[in-house]
Amino acid sequence: MEHIEHSIQPVYDAHSRVLLLGTMPSPKSREYGFFYGHPQNRFWRVLAAVLEEPLPHTNEEKRALLLRRHVALWDVLAACDIEGAQDASIKNPVPNDFTALLGEADIRAVFTTGGTAFRLYQKLVYPHTRLAAVRLPSTSPANCSVGLEALTAQYAAILQYL
Repeated sequence: MEHIEHSIQPVYDAHSRVLLLGTMPSPKSREYGFFYGHPQNRFWRVLAAVLEEPLPHTNEEKRALLLRRHVALWDVLAACDIEGAQDASIKNPVPNDFTALLGEADIRAVFTTGGTAFRLYQKLVYPHTRLAAVRLPSTSPANCSVGLEALTAQYAAILQYL
């Protein structure tokens, strides 16, 4: 177990309408300094397909895509004890404070990128925000039972709020 403090700033602006929430940055994401940094994670491929945008490669391209398409991106947790990137191992979770983000952005819908993010959001964040979240499947390579086409179809749920 390693104690991790979230080190990646949320991506949003006043025009953000959809908030996508993961659980906590993986070791690869922390190494790259941006969300979903593991090369096998399908998040950026899915989001680009849903938004009909070119696949972003750099952190700057990813940030620009999110802002251009009014998508905010962050994680549920500010800190926790975790083994590697295994969400199931999380202990002592501390939620992020969503006050500034929700006060500055025009968030119309919240989606979580996996079951652990959804459960932690429901337990730790929803009581404060009272914004219901929709659970989307994880794009992690560990969730290989859900193919790219199925992920893209489910993530298309964000389009009605953009």
